[in-house]
Amino acid sequence: MKDNIILIGMPGVGKSSAGVVLAKVLGYEFIDSDLVIQKATGKLLKDIIAEKGNKGFLEVENRINAGIEASHAVIATGGSVVYGAEAMKHLKSIGTVVYLKASYDTIDARLGNLAGRGVAIEKGQTLHDLYDERVKLYEKYADVTVMIDGRTIEQTVNDIIMKK
Repeated sequence: MKDNIILIGMPGVGKSSAGVVLAKVLGYEFIDSDLVIQKATGKLLKDIIAEKGNKGFLEVENRINAGIEASHAVIATGGSVVYGAEAMKHLKSIGTVVYLKASYDTIDARLGNLAGRGVAIEKGQTLHDLYDERVKLYEKYADVTVMIDGRTIEQTVNDIIMKK
């Protein structure tokens, strides 16, 4: 049953912040898939990336997200979840995928140290390269797109509820 809301989008777009508020408003459970990964592996995301490299991290992320079982939940995913075909197929089968979209300038202004956030970015790749690469994937998988530029968390949550 597709009774979950899955939030996708770039790091720093507010998936976790909006997700917590959305879950409270709807009376749903809140699941942060990055925390699910950390709990399952016993490691911080940045440590998994340091240990296994980006490719190894993406495999772990794909496997764990493909196994998330939930009902009446808001699931905030990691920004790189869209690289995992199995994970995205599973998430789309259990809920409505909402892409929280922000302009590059908004993302650039919000993100500080990418390494400290556990962002899967290739050596030599810029944030702009990563943004351009991922936007195509977010658009491919999204059932609903909500623009967050200049919006408060409450406005974003209302937009999600109206569109879902």
